[in-house]
Amino acid sequence: MLFCSWEAKRLISLAIPVFLAQVTLILMTVVDTVMAGQVSAIDLAALSIATGIWNPLMLALQGILLALTGIIAQFSGSNDKQGISHYFQQGLYLALILSFIGVLVAGFADSVLNQLDTSAAITSLAEQYIYFVKWGMLGFLLFSVYRNITEGMGMTKPAFYISLIGLAVNVPANYVFIHGKLGFDAYGGAGCGIATALVFTSMALTQVIYCHFSKKVNAKELLANFALPKFSTMWIITKVGIPISLATFFEVTLFACIPLFIAHLGAVAVAGHQIAASVTTLLFMMPLSLSIAISIRIGNLFGQQHFEQLRNAVRTSYILAAVIAFMLASITFFARDIISQLYSDNPEVLALASSIMVLACIYQLPDALQVSANGILRGLKHTAPIGYITFVSYWLIGFALGFVLARTDLIVPAMGPHGFWIGIIVGLSAAAIMLMFTVHRRFKHAPFLQNQ
Repeated sequence: MLFCSWEAKRLISLAIPVFLAQVTLILMTVVDTVMAGQVSAIDLAALSIATGIWNPLMLALQGILLALTGIIAQFSGSNDKQGISHYFQQGLYLALILSFIGVLVAGFADSVLNQLDTSAAITSLAEQYIYFVKWGMLGFLLFSVYRNITEGMGMTKPAFYISLIGLAVNVPANYVFIHGKLGFDAYGGAGCGIATALVFTSMALTQVIYCHFSKKVNAKELLANFALPKFSTMWIITKVGIPISLATFFEVTLFACIPLFIAHLGAVAVAGHQIAASVTTLLFMMPLSLSIAISIRIGNLFGQQHFEQLRNAVRTSYILAAVIAFMLASITFFARDIISQLYSDNPEVLALASSIMVLACIYQLPDALQVSANGILRGLKHTAPIGYITFVSYWLIGFALGFVLARTDLIVPAMGPHGFWIGIIVGLSAAAIMLMFTVHRRFKHAPFLQNQ
């Protein structure tokens, strides 16, 4: 059976709440950007620089904890509550350790900021933002642990509802600390750091309360006999999570670096690229959400030892990913001019952004397939290949080819931003081929995953 409609419905039911939660988290970033931009261009620039340093650090640490989703999914599938309890508790210890590391590393942000060629006012505001937001690291990582536990158990809706609470806290908190209301000082764009720390803390508290009162999660029982730290278990989580973290880091830094290599072409080139990147980042939330759903479903079926159904789920995942890719490509192609006009009214910028989005249509299929294969491997806890495959495909193939096409005449006359996007297409295609082959090889060589 190539396609199982029941599996498709199950994957979609898991993916939709994840997608809504991801979009809500992006809206928080939009709110920060809009409210800081209303103060001044300096505040907006400081926020942009500060988040450019903070976000990769935060996502890298979160990526390690994402290993818990696949691990818990397998325990949930086999109904092993003791395993869930053990990894839940050790995940909390690991979150504390990672929070300490995150706060420590964030303390060196001023050294990085002082190396940038920017004004003292921007540097000062960026330093303040990072100083404030780093105190929300513990809340963010605790929220991540609880979220990964609930999602691993097949419950993806709570994270969406809790992210709505976070958004509700974000808007008034930004207003208070940006403009100095209710007796607080006005911190300008740096106030977004306080608001974000409060958002992370409130989301963590809400998630903890939900899990402790939810009969489905029953966190009270899972945490009843709290064990001492077991570093061997924390190392297992870390070992599974590091390739996931690296894959996220490689992708975030890839798109962050491209503007630096086209800056010499002027504001139009950078703006056109940024519009296309912003749109595709939002659209990517759909295949990313499907990937998380796939990792949950694959982990559950593996834990249940329903291996034939597992193979059906894998095939269905690929077909569903292809359907989503076709849909996103169609939306991008036919609405590219209208979407571009939401960002700018400069004809040159609009023309460039629209032409880049045509290229973005092409990579929707390989992107959806590679992220789906990524989800399958996470569900199987076979994550080691993810790290080196994404590095090779994104950087050694995609970025290297993009640089040659964009900046040199070695193959064709220098193409500017379009060259980097062609490199992305090739890089994502290479990632899809290598990751799907890794999944195939895993099924072929693991006796317990072969045809029954």
